Amino acid sequence: MKKVRYAVVGAGWISQEAFMPSVDQTENSVITAIVTGNRANALKLADFYGIEHVFGYEQYEEMLGSGVVDAVYIALPNSLHADFAIRAANAGVHVLVEKPLATSVAECEAMIAAADRSGAKLMTAYRLHYEPGTVEALDTIRRGDIGDPRVFISVFSFQSAESNHRLKGEHWGGPLQDIGVYCLNAARHVFSSEPYEVVAIGGHGHNDPRFAEVEEAICATLKFPGDRIATFVASFGAAPLDMYRVIGSKGELEMSPGFRFETATRLRLTRDGQVTERSFPQVDHFSGQVAYFSDCILQGRSPDADGREGLADVRALLAIEAAARTGQSQQIGSPPCLTQLSLSAVRAFPPVERRLVL
Repeated sequence: MKKVRYAVVGAGWISQEAFMPSVDQTENSVITAIVTGNRANALKLADFYGIEHVFGYEQYEEMLGSGVVDAVYIALPNSLHADFAIRAANAGVHVLVEKPLATSVAECEAMIAAADRSGAKLMTAYRLHYEPGTVEALDTIRRGDIGDPRVFISVFSFQSAESNHRLKGEHWGGPLQDIGVYCLNAARHVFSSEPYEVVAIGGHGHNDPRFAEVEEAICATLKFPGDRIATFVASFGAAPLDMYRVIGSKGELEMSPGFRFETATRLRLTRDGQVTERSFPQVDHFSGQVAYFSDCILQGRSPDADGREGLADVRALLAIEAAARTGQSQQIGSPPCLTQLSLSAVRAFPPVERRLVL
């Protein structure tokens, strides 16, 4: 089988802990290069995973033109996504980029335009789109098992380490951008539509030095067509929790856990006083995600979670941020762009244990 050759761009925690261990078992993907600012660590990773090439960030253009990769996985701070993605797309190299897609609408549009010009495929790394429990939950809602979905409520929280780059304002860090995007993306797919108005509040923690540059927590309430409402809280300073509930006209559905890749998802359905629960097998989210993207590349198909899907979330994130900053409701002007998540996109691989974290 032909394999898509990837460069890992940014060999930080998520690359080491989740992406790099996942690729080998996909059978249609392989890592052939690492691009990083820490050559010593990169050489250790390359030796551990059998990766042939190591490049510094200053050698990125050289790597793109070398012919040793077909695609890049960009796991850099948010502020660097656009630059590295556009340069890859301009070189005709396919791009898988972590969420959020970029830090502004203009950057997202430039990334999309670069990919459209060169024919490179651009995919936003929504790993849950290929996870069986997530897709089954959406199928349950679409089948009408809870009636008309009216209300979405979600919490995603954990305690962030003080040294984490997600606490840096210069990189557009913060709980909204890092984990709130999961809640937002879930709400959009639950309601199969785009939000058009939002109010929000945030706080920087009580004398907690971690949150001098970003919020400790943010709460957003969004209005969707049909007067549907979604509310979520994202926090870097609370106990670990990842869940969402959807209350419909005839019942309710809860996913808890619902977002993290380290745990299996669990669905709880309540209707007519009857409660049913279903636990899904734990799968490797990153294997499923990269296998799907490689299938798209090899088969010449556009990925469902393309740049426009990422742009829709960025539009809403920016509006939430503005609402929290100003204390005033904000309008969101995203055109419809959702594609229906399908069980045909699910790639169920077992969890992997082969890790080297430096």
